[in-house]
Amino acid sequence: MATSQQPSVLDVPFAVGTFEAPGGGAFPGLVVRDRVLDLRAALAGAPGDVRALLEDWAASLAELAALAADPAQDWQALDALRVHAPVAPRQVFQSGANYRRHVIDLEVAHRAADDPRTEEQARAEIAALMDRRAAEDLPYVFIGLPSAITGPYDEVVLPAWSSKPDWELELAVIIGRTAHRVGTDQALDHVAGYTIANDLTDRATVFRRDMPAIGTDWLRCKNAPGFTPLGPYLVPSAFVADPSDLQVTLKLNGEAMQDESTKDMLFGVARLISYISQSAVLLPGDVVLTGSPAGNGIHWGRLLREGDVMDGSITGLGAQRTRCTAEPAQATP
Repeated sequence: MATSQQPSVLDVPFAVGTFEAPGGGAFPGLVVRDRVLDLRAALAGAPGDVRALLEDWAASLAELAALAADPAQDWQALDALRVHAPVAPRQVFQSGANYRRHVIDLEVAHRAADDPRTEEQARAEIAALMDRRAAEDLPYVFIGLPSAITGPYDEVVLPAWSSKPDWELELAVIIGRTAHRVGTDQALDHVAGYTIANDLTDRATVFRRDMPAIGTDWLRCKNAPGFTPLGPYLVPSAFVADPSDLQVTLKLNGEAMQDESTKDMLFGVARLISYISQSAVLLPGDVVLTGSPAGNGIHWGRLLREGDVMDGSITGLGAQRTRCTAEPAQATP
């Protein structure tokens, strides 16, 4: 696996996020344990948001490390603040079909009623397809909307039209340096850090049944407002030993539904960034979603509904908790 050139050891572990005090506006903050430092006052240039830090992440990282070790700063209690999504990206790139077992489960769940294969035969065929995809080294990536992003503890409003809303907890990568046509061996040098994303999907509208040749409808099925809870924090890559060996866990009302290692990815973080950068320019603050492991609602035969609570966690990145609510009747088109 490619390695980053960022510092591997910093004296005090820290994270970065976006916060809001009662009666105040949102601000970029440095998180050390249960305390937050308002970076608008602590840093020269008074950065207005986290993306401003990412524009020169190498310099910001050194300054943040120094602040994290300084107890004399004007620290605030974390539990007194509202936590927003850690960054507002300009672009969101989403990797699909990137976990081997997840894709096998989905394909089996979506089999036609008249499919003559047994479940075992279907699984074997799809497993062979996944192995071929990995050997061909061709990831599958599509574009998401920043407007779908919400905070890690915000309520998720299920649209009235969404009949099969599902969860997809994912490792999210936050870009810290412009990347265009970079190789896999340099790709991780462009990563600022990692966070958690829950990439909600309405399974009923994934495929265009009116014209199957069009294929998937990612706009409708994934981009409703609030369909991408993000956070709680950006954890610098220096504190994430190996993004290909993290446990991704989602609990629905306290019951574990997803509990899988990122080892099951077909294409790792470095390969995804390199692949995306061959076609697009990745900008500081952009978010790359790396795909979701097995254990989605469509597999369990249990989709999201009003009142459900999702708890998501990834090794070393903290946890998010979101509660599902129904769209108010007056807001229904």
